[in-house]
Amino acid sequence: MANNQFYRPGNKFKSKEQKNYTRVNFQIKAPSVRVVQEDGTQLGVHQIEAARKLAYDAGLDLVEIVPTANPPVCRLTNFDKFKYEQKQKEKETKKLQKEKLIETKEIRLRPCTQLNDVETKGNSIIRFLSEGKKVLISLEYKRRELSHREEGYRIVNSLLNFIKDYTVIEMAPKMEGNRLICRVAPKAKEINTTT
Repeated sequence: MANNQFYRPGNKFKSKEQKNYTRVNFQIKAPSVRVVQEDGTQLGVHQIEAARKLAYDAGLDLVEIVPTANPPVCRLTNFDKFKYEQKQKEKETKKLQKEKLIETKEIRLRPCTQLNDVETKGNSIIRFLSEGKKVLISLEYKRRELSHREEGYRIVNSLLNFIKDYTVIEMAPKMEGNRLICRVAPKAKEINTTT
């Protein structure tokens, strides 16, 4: 087994199934556990056999909910119901994380972009900002265009001037390699406070 490249004693990397694994009834190996009822009432610390008997008499499972505590905390509950509630909590947290995540859109320009194209890009940026998204404006130079950087700054500044009523500049235009980048965010909506 020592020759196996995947076997590492004390491996800290666990699969998703191992991390979410919950011990139930006879899988719990601790000599004593703290027992809690479904409603949160604590029944105190019991030997593991006594705790299993309490669960059996109540027609429930003994589920380990805090394995790292000393002694481990176990709840008297229906295991299927417990798993269902855990999945619902995971879905809810994922949903909240998705809502908090602000999407960033990218608008690409070139130094040879014409004025009417700048207005079209500006309208796209305004649409993205109205949806609550941030926008990264990126102008890429190729070969000899780098010797005329002022053209890129002129185009980006005219675009920023076009969208100034709808945006807050998070990052002013700056060079990164052969690209001129700038990031804008939607303006905070003003709250009317009439007294």
